[in-house]
Amino acid sequence: MPSHVPTQGSSPSPQDRTDHSPDPLGRERSHLASSRTALRAMRHDVESLDITDVTGNWVNAKILAAEIDDRIKALSDLADTPLFFGRLDYLHAPGTELAEGATGEQFYIGRRHVHDADGDPMVIDWRAPVSQPFYQASRRKPMDVRLRRRFGYTGGDLTAYEDEYLTDPPEGAADPGTSSKLLQSEIERPRVGPMRDIVATIQPEQDEIVRADITGSVCVQGAPGTGKTAVGLHRVAYLLYAHRERLARTGTLVIGPNRSFLQYIEQVLPALGELQVKQATVDDLVAHVEVRGTDSAAAATVKGDARMAEVLRRAVRSGIRMPTEPVMVVRGSRRWRVPAYELEEIVKELAARDIRYGAAHDALPQRIAHVVLVQMERSGEAPDDRVQDAVARTPAVKAAVKACWPAVDPAKTVLRLLSDPEFLAEAADGVLDAEEQRTILWAKPARGLASAKWSAADAVLIDEAYDLVQRTSSLGHVVLDEAQDLSPMQYRAVGRRCSTGSATVLGDLAQGTTPWATGSWAEALGHLGKPDARVEELTAGFRVPREVIAYATRLLPQIAPGLAPATSVREAAGTMSVRAVAAGALDAAVLAACDTALRHEGSVGLIAADPRIPVLATALEAAGIQYVSPGEETSAEARVTLVPASLAKGLEYDYVVLDEPADIVAAEPDVRTGLRRLYVCLTRAVSGLAVLHTAPLPEALAPA
Repeated sequence: MPSHVPTQGSSPSPQDRTDHSPDPLGRERSHLASSRTALRAMRHDVESLDITDVTGNWVNAKILAAEIDDRIKALSDLADTPLFFGRLDYLHAPGTELAEGATGEQFYIGRRHVHDADGDPMVIDWRAPVSQPFYQASRRKPMDVRLRRRFGYTGGDLTAYEDEYLTDPPEGAADPGTSSKLLQSEIERPRVGPMRDIVATIQPEQDEIVRADITGSVCVQGAPGTGKTAVGLHRVAYLLYAHRERLARTGTLVIGPNRSFLQYIEQVLPALGELQVKQATVDDLVAHVEVRGTDSAAAATVKGDARMAEVLRRAVRSGIRMPTEPVMVVRGSRRWRVPAYELEEIVKELAARDIRYGAAHDALPQRIAHVVLVQMERSGEAPDDRVQDAVARTPAVKAAVKACWPAVDPAKTVLRLLSDPEFLAEAADGVLDAEEQRTILWAKPARGLASAKWSAADAVLIDEAYDLVQRTSSLGHVVLDEAQDLSPMQYRAVGRRCSTGSATVLGDLAQGTTPWATGSWAEALGHLGKPDARVEELTAGFRVPREVIAYATRLLPQIAPGLAPATSVREAAGTMSVRAVAAGALDAAVLAACDTALRHEGSVGLIAADPRIPVLATALEAAGIQYVSPGEETSAEARVTLVPASLAKGLEYDYVVLDEPADIVAAEPDVRTGLRRLYVCLTRAVSGLAVLHTAPLPEALAPA
């Protein structure tokens, strides 16, 4: 496929002649300059708005000012970010395909909409329907597009273009199926700093997921380097464009595995003009208590089991008692008696209904008061709602409610469950066996909430208990990344946040590195409350070099035998080396490998088992090699990131130096989890991988 970088005096190519210009690149540069001028004018118009006389009060003024400030930020012109990356030449103006004599129209595709002073579009938002053929059209299905043009940039300067004729190609035009040089160049561009958007390189199978309807949930099983995280983020951006008012009311949320990961991806949505999407970890969602303790793998696995939902339901409702005494309500000189059998009917009815414990607790006094009101009406009185509220607040009714349906503190309920063997045995009877109950009981029960050393799994249990008492608010759309690592109870916690909305679930079963990692997406989606979600599989890798992915894939039969192996579509094979090092020489070999990687452009990730990090940090400092930790910004002086294996998931580096694979495997509670962790670490490289070891490699990776 021809790429064009015209030089002075060169004769116009067929593509050049279609522009009716002797200097097509100059014409495109002129349009870029005009578009940037128009964008600045749009920003100036917003900055010049005077809202003094259009707001009724200071609250409205503050809200409107914040919205204007966000709009100004969204209209920022980032000098090193191309304003548009493509062009579509339609055979007919969209919507006029069947009109006689209709002529074509030309659209520039970019990250945001830009219009001129007359309101005519100069750049079309990539999410607009008219932009979709840029990602989906082919010669077999041209979608009324004659020409698709891609642009190449160096920094913010437009330096090249590349044409694909989808309809009536001129003689000598390349087949659109031929690999695009500009597309490959963008995919293989060195990674420095936070994750960047892929809006210029979205592939057809990715675009189908990005534009999937908001009414349904989607699960993406994506091998390393297939762009599943980027697809999820671009899906959020698309949904906000297509359903902005709806999601402005209900909210959107991106959930990642840890803070380092969220810091790595946090610039993607702002670069696409979306500034209001919240990000959180699962731990953030369930932060009802301070987490100060840890669980054994066995205890965390049991606490994360879906059966704990039934145990908690029983524990929360354990205080419900059938009344044995009538309620006597005194109103002035009259006494009104509600017999015990009638109270029992009310309590049984509420207990049988599928409503939250707290809602039933609030409804019970009103139901008792209503019985009294009926008696009053039969005696000739005419009570109203105010009388019913007054009866519900009388000491007699309050005492009856306290005895039959006492208020529940979710955290105290979980504290008692984990501290009191008898209470746990009653709640877990027929659900957890005796050994499982012993596993989750605290060896030293806490005296109270303040002294309790809650674990992350305990916090999830408390969140479940809170939802049993009071319904959790739902958002409009939730993106859950690295979902394969969640326990069933964590899935339930996330599912509560999108119970009336939709979800995009992203993950890779082969990268599940927790003892409770999900075995199938059907199981996970069931716990999430989205059993009908569509499951899509991405296997074409755009990030990991062929040699690297082929090496890592040797682990798949042991860690995820049912998954299709990933294939790399990158033209650059990348560099890869696996080298055994003499005992005692590993640190020096690692430093030498880092030094070699630093001779190349781009980022360098030094990944090692967590216990090795302090040792390697000391070695790097002694060698004068500056480094940062995951989540921190790299710079020209510090291009090395020292990465604990436990935090490597979701990150990517141009060059990866992998320290002692055997230690990474041994640091996990079981061999399968250890091999999955190693699989994750091996697939973080974009351009080159150097594996250094003194201990024997896992059998699947050992030399023949």
